[in-house]
Amino acid sequence: MYATRLSGRHLIEPGDFTLDEMDRLFTLAEEIEDDPVYLRESCRGKLLATLFFEPSTRTRLSFEAAMLRLGGNCLGFAEPSSSSAAKGESLADTIRTVACYTDAIVMRNPKEGAALLASRYAQVPVINAGDGGHHHPTQTLTDLMTIRQIWGAIGDFTVGFCGDLKFGRTVHSLAKALSRYPHIRMVFISPPELRVPAYIKTGILDKEAIEYQEVDCLEKVIGDLDVLYMTRVQRERFFNEEDYIRLKDSYILNMEKMKPARKTLIILHPLPRVNEIAPEVDIDSRASYFKQAQYGMYIRMALLASILGVLD
Repeated sequence: MYATRLSGRHLIEPGDFTLDEMDRLFTLAEEIEDDPVYLRESCRGKLLATLFFEPSTRTRLSFEAAMLRLGGNCLGFAEPSSSSAAKGESLADTIRTVACYTDAIVMRNPKEGAALLASRYAQVPVINAGDGGHHHPTQTLTDLMTIRQIWGAIGDFTVGFCGDLKFGRTVHSLAKALSRYPHIRMVFISPPELRVPAYIKTGILDKEAIEYQEVDCLEKVIGDLDVLYMTRVQRERFFNEEDYIRLKDSYILNMEKMKPARKTLIILHPLPRVNEIAPEVDIDSRASYFKQAQYGMYIRMALLASILGVLD
């Protein structure tokens, strides 16, 4: 059994774990993938709370599937109207209460910093499943594991982020995480209104001397990319409908646009997609976003087993 030494730890943003700790998680997740019965009953008697104040399909269900496959159980809610938040209960009180019943908490909240606040009141580990446009660390672990599985390692490649780079928390988290690896080059592809925030560029990329460029045309750079990370334009983050409608179809990846792309290109998407990847791309061997979703369950199994201390 491959111990990760993460027992009792919170995961709020990608930098909370060292590269060695993440590598150990990836190795454990690979062992789980290779052996479907590995760790099957390891979390028997453990209870996971899934508190989702925003909609989710993959993140919530993959966490619940992960816990059930480990032999544990889940409770929680999928929308705030199902909780006492609808009555005006503070987040701190919700977390204090839920921590009395469970062994770990997974939470998604539309407010930046909500997961960090929750961790200050919880007596059990808190895992951030997305806080507004800020972080989504378990999606980042999923993305990194997918790259590692297909590319063979994490490092020495060019990654293009395309679409909503302003509000996309998966982009922010992954860019921050990749900046810790060697020889990473980044290309940010978006309309001017949806460019990556300045704090990512100045506070992370410039600080770590990461080579990057900003462009507004996918076709001009797709041939230079090893990884293409597509994102949807997020309707829920816009303040007015007109801006969303104007920008929502800025980039649509289809087979015509794929022609200059390398045969080894890895196409990722955190999902859900709307129009940004045409269904015809799904059958291309470079389309890896459904593999990515599957790896998400394995890495969350590894994470839960680790923070719940069943590997010690």
